[in-house]
Amino acid sequence: MEPCVIIPTFWTRRRPRASDDGPFQYDHPTPIDQDGTLPDCLRSLESVEGLGRVVLIVAATHESVEHAAEDRVREILADFPELDALVVGPAEMGSLHRRMEQLEFADVLDGVSLGSYGAVRNVGLMVAATLGSDLVVFVDDDQVVTDPAFLVRAQEGVGEQTGKGKRVLAKSGYYTDEQGRYQFASDAPWYDMFWRQDEAFTEALGAVARPPRITPSTVAMGGCLALHRDLYCTVPFDPWVSRGEDIDYVINVRMHGGDVFLDGEWSVIHQPPKLPSEAAAFRQDVFRFIYEHRKLEFSKSQVDLRQVTPESLMPYPGPFVEGSVVWRARVTAVLRALAGKEPGKYLEIARSSVKRANEYARDHCERYFAFQRRWPLLMDRLWEDIPLKTLFTGERRVDRSAITGRFPVVPPER
Repeated sequence: MEPCVIIPTFWTRRRPRASDDGPFQYDHPTPIDQDGTLPDCLRSLESVEGLGRVVLIVAATHESVEHAAEDRVREILADFPELDALVVGPAEMGSLHRRMEQLEFADVLDGVSLGSYGAVRNVGLMVAATLGSDLVVFVDDDQVVTDPAFLVRAQEGVGEQTGKGKRVLAKSGYYTDEQGRYQFASDAPWYDMFWRQDEAFTEALGAVARPPRITPSTVAMGGCLALHRDLYCTVPFDPWVSRGEDIDYVINVRMHGGDVFLDGEWSVIHQPPKLPSEAAAFRQDVFRFIYEHRKLEFSKSQVDLRQVTPESLMPYPGPFVEGSVVWRARVTAVLRALAGKEPGKYLEIARSSVKRANEYARDHCERYFAFQRRWPLLMDRLWEDIPLKTLFTGERRVDRSAITGRFPVVPPER
């Protein structure tokens, strides 16, 4: 298999603005006048053995900068002429959506866009299907690959059966810092007595150090994730989960009778920028976990799905998708406000965001299931689709000047 490497990359205005309009906010998008972490990521890929097509999916926090963000990514990519890279931005999205409408899939356009983490990853999967890729490997733009055999390791075990007869169709590696540490256990502060998220996640990563090398997992890391064609053409990411779409994907796969496996010998270095606001990230988690709880409850009514319980997702994310997550989120917000860190933002989360997260989850928890049922049909139609494939391979080009309004200067007649 020749893996298709997909890199979602997120951009924002020169002066980012805080927004509380809804559940979708990116953790640390790069301002368009900066390079961010993407150049280091691309540079690290240059020495990877067997590197084929690299697809960069460009998402922006606001439509006013989406074309500038795409231009910025192309400028950065120009410094890496050896990479066989494809950039997917708003112009390509327009072509993709028009093709979906032609194929009578206009009803699922919302699930494939540049508007949320899950939707962006679905765009990558659709591009991979159009290119006929048997294996997709996701790498985030704040990851650095140090192992030349990174893609060789990505393929190891994929497609094979475990001793229990399960086929490995999804495999996650794990993140380390520059010193190779992947667990960051510490005593939770007093104000997180009901929200021990880091401890639970660290406990789940304990599987890295235990045999066997490749084992079923309750967690996945979207920046080091390999998906086989037989899975990604059947199970999409959830476009309506606000954050943690990679761990949500574990739940989606389990609902369809499979597992995401964790490989203890496959990793990347994670170099994320500092979060601009811990409160904003917590707010996204509140939306995320309340939505997950509602989604699990709604799935009980779907007779064609395997039931996934919070108990089966221990040690993480199980405690955060139980019914108690609502009151624990509100109490934790109040306690964090009392601790004196961003108190106004945390009080606002306690006062209104928890309620809004409940409303959002109630209104959207069933949407993924309708979307998922259409997904295999869509991917079957798009597999090596000639009109889109010629666009993505460069045989046919989009006139970006007509889309962006940046027309070439016409010299005056003499």
